Amino acid sequence: MEITKVALAFALLLWQLIGVSGDLHRSQFPPTFLFGTSTSSYQIEGAYLEGNRGLSNWDVFTHFSGKIMDGSNGDVADDHYNRYMEDIELMHSLGVNSYRFSISWSRILPRGRFGEVNLVGIKFYNNLIHALVIKGIQPFVTLNHFDYPQELEDRFGAWLSPQMRQEFGYYAELCFREFGDRVKHWSTFNEPNLMMHFAYTVGGFPPDRCSKPFGNCSSGDSMREPYIAAHNIILSHAIAANIYKTNYQIKQGGLIGIVMAVTWFEPLRDMIQDYLASQRALSFDIAWFLDPLIHGDYPSDMRQILGSRLPMFSPKEKGLLKDSLDFIGVNHYTSLYAMDCTTSQCNMDAFDANALIYKTGERNGIPIGPPTAMPNTYMVPRGMENTVMYIAQRYNNTPMYITENGCAQGSKHGVSTEALLNDEDRVNYLRSYLTSLRTAMRKGADVRGYFVWSLIDNFEWAFGYTLRFGLHHVDFKTQERTPKKSAEWYKEFLNGPVIQSKTFFPHYES
Repeated sequence: MEITKVALAFALLLWQLIGVSGDLHRSQFPPTFLFGTSTSSYQIEGAYLEGNRGLSNWDVFTHFSGKIMDGSNGDVADDHYNRYMEDIELMHSLGVNSYRFSISWSRILPRGRFGEVNLVGIKFYNNLIHALVIKGIQPFVTLNHFDYPQELEDRFGAWLSPQMRQEFGYYAELCFREFGDRVKHWSTFNEPNLMMHFAYTVGGFPPDRCSKPFGNCSSGDSMREPYIAAHNIILSHAIAANIYKTNYQIKQGGLIGIVMAVTWFEPLRDMIQDYLASQRALSFDIAWFLDPLIHGDYPSDMRQILGSRLPMFSPKEKGLLKDSLDFIGVNHYTSLYAMDCTTSQCNMDAFDANALIYKTGERNGIPIGPPTAMPNTYMVPRGMENTVMYIAQRYNNTPMYITENGCAQGSKHGVSTEALLNDEDRVNYLRSYLTSLRTAMRKGADVRGYFVWSLIDNFEWAFGYTLRFGLHHVDFKTQERTPKKSAEWYKEFLNGPVIQSKTFFPHYES
């Protein structure tokens, strides 16, 4: 009988999980631990022309033909703007104590600093935050989750211009002032490392800039622009954090951080070159942003490869970067293999060419874990522990929150609603990744929260509505929300019987 690659991957996964002691229970995590769900404004709010909202970069981008896999957009999405109370009831029914969402920059500042504050938008977020607090759900707010006013792109090129730093500082301070009395967790940016690659290296995200051979865009420079834009984002974070810490943190009592997309990398071959390649992959992925914000400069291996393409920080800017992170948000979904391409010819993906590595999800034809519906994304629970321990060791055990973790279902034509509701694969995924997280915490990693992506099925960027990550199924014709099996599992996990646990978490013992 032939054993398929996927069957082998499942067998490997089972082997990895052997030896995990006991079942997983909420009481095995600290009482103050945040358990929640995540969303983002453009992916769920809809109402793109309601409430005096201005056009965002994603509003414009998705209306160009061929940009989104299924030709869709976020004009309506989940209509969360009009149904937020219903969605808060979904959260409350699960038993979560926190909700991570993002603010639409163009909903409260339709034209950035070039226009007036939109009081209708301010009221919407005040109502949302107030309703969460009433239900005992802590708001965990992201200031920028890929979307920003289109006017900033049209006027000066958005993140390619230093002018964007002042725009972001102005926007951030408005949010601190209006909402900070109730918001105790702020993240400035969501996955800027991912955004830079898709916006400026290979294309696919607005402003869709790249150059050959990296991608086929109408304009751009893949060799330089990602690093210019990233530099402006890093300094924008530092400016916003300085504003918060100087003027608001003491009286409001909150924390400010940044959220990174983190794929774990393992050597493809058992040789030092591939081990170094896996470390270099992490440098070009997350250390690109976190090293400057914690250590004051870019990673040395990035500087060595990129040379003058990597901007320099002035002494004054380095001073601004210092102490600008209270926590690190981690969006972790998968692990991959990395192979060195510095000394041999490789068929490198354009995404990774600057790092001189080749990434793959397979070794000798066997996947690193069971594949999911998201391309190049696999179920590899050990990656959670490895990711968390790497960040803890490299960044002085700065407090962490797992701000996204989840599993995609494909929802192209032919997939029944019944099959989407019976998401046993997602249940197994969440259970195994939480178990791995628990192991990292037992080893001393200072992790303080975990958020499932996502509360509801939503607009999944370039994939449109072809992928579903929600704990709740959404019928996009009727907007009816229906809990999936994973929602029932998460609810049972969060509200199950209290079981005495011998788990020891050093950072919660005081």
